[in-house]
Amino acid sequence: MAKEITTRAADYSQWYLDVVAAADLAEHAAVKGCMVIKPTGYAIWEMIQGHLDKMFKATGHVNAYFPLFIPESFMKKEAEHVEGFAPECAVVTHGGGKKLDEPLVVRPTSETIIWSAYKNWIQSYRDLPILINQWANVVRWEMRTRLFLRTTEFLWQEGHTAHATAEEAEEETLKILDVYRRFAEEYMAAPVFYGVKTESQRFAGALRTYCIEAMMQDRKALQAGTSHNLGQNFARAFDVTFQNEQGKLELVYATSWGVSTRLIGALIMTHSDDKGLVLPPRLAPIKAVLVPIWKEDSEREMMLAKARALTSGWEESISFKIDDRDQYRPGYKFNEWEKKGVPLRIEMGPKDVEANQVVLVRRDTGEKIAVPQENLLARIEALLEEMQHNLFVRARAFRDANTFHVDRYAELAEQIEKPGGFFWVHWCGSPDCEARFQEEHKATIRLVPIDEEKEEGACIVCGGRSGQRVLVAKSY
Repeated sequence: MAKEITTRAADYSQWYLDVVAAADLAEHAAVKGCMVIKPTGYAIWEMIQGHLDKMFKATGHVNAYFPLFIPESFMKKEAEHVEGFAPECAVVTHGGGKKLDEPLVVRPTSETIIWSAYKNWIQSYRDLPILINQWANVVRWEMRTRLFLRTTEFLWQEGHTAHATAEEAEEETLKILDVYRRFAEEYMAAPVFYGVKTESQRFAGALRTYCIEAMMQDRKALQAGTSHNLGQNFARAFDVTFQNEQGKLELVYATSWGVSTRLIGALIMTHSDDKGLVLPPRLAPIKAVLVPIWKEDSEREMMLAKARALTSGWEESISFKIDDRDQYRPGYKFNEWEKKGVPLRIEMGPKDVEANQVVLVRRDTGEKIAVPQENLLARIEALLEEMQHNLFVRARAFRDANTFHVDRYAELAEQIEKPGGFFWVHWCGSPDCEARFQEEHKATIRLVPIDEEKEEGACIVCGGRSGQRVLVAKSY
């Protein structure tokens, strides 16, 4: 465990890596660009996975699993798709001690292998819709990696659905976008903007890509989820047709959508501080840790017995831990759980037992509260919900304070470098004007809002007509 954490003000990038190490979330693997997700980090992923899985199933989706290896010829069937992913693909050419008849691509995403299966599954409109999600690992050969945010191999979920009409596919795409938005805000306590990507930023092979964008504490954007309307592109590539109610053959309409272990990076950079990890209670694997305190060995058993009695039956309501380790002093334990982001610490010494109280310490604010032991579980549950809300409100206030409406390019050029942030600007729709943001300032149009009122204006780059503002920011 890291002894010191670099402050955010001194070096934000190093601070991030220090928090990952101090919280014991992950480490670099022997394979360059890959990571080992350690038990604490994986437990957070399991929390993310568990809540999202319930949300997907509540909207009618089911889980399945498809192969890790994809025939190279499959990847080549959808021209825009293969062009978009070719630089990131890892290819297997030998297996079983001999050269393969056809190279196999290690899954960068599963549209092609899944649509080759859907061809066998779909004959009639009665076979539609197909609403499938997959929890899997993928490989994309990244040149510059950072734990959780961008690694060669990462974990994710990818939904792949098939529909009879364009309207159903669009409805599905927006439904999942809303699932991602609600998950980010209600569970991650991360406020997001949502909208559609520009043509240059959309997923390879998609008609439209929708996304949610969150602001990190260094005022950069992080794309936290994407939902793609694929139209009939993959059905056309794999000749997936169905007989409609009128008896005519039609191509199937498709969507795909996904989030990954990048969300753990988003949690770190949205909420954590210079002391270590801060987790929203709804995604914390351990929501509370009770640290019994004793000075004399003779007090140890009495304090542990009191701790066990106090927490009897809690496991049915919240996840918690009693830290009964002998080899560490209370101060060390406090520091360790603080670095690991446990939302609530419960301190209880002999004097607290005499006073029939405990001391609650909030991870989000550091506030210490002495409370009676009666009805302690109910008080803790209420406090955890208050902390969840507080983290969201705090993150939203930070985002809003660093989101600006700008109409002059010179002003955008100055502010996007320092202090940075999100910028709502007018854009004429020209790829050339869009490219200028990226070339001159390494910033991109993060999204075009879909629910905002239209607003006439002049493009911030060329002065041409613009019908609405778009969101521009530097990003991860």
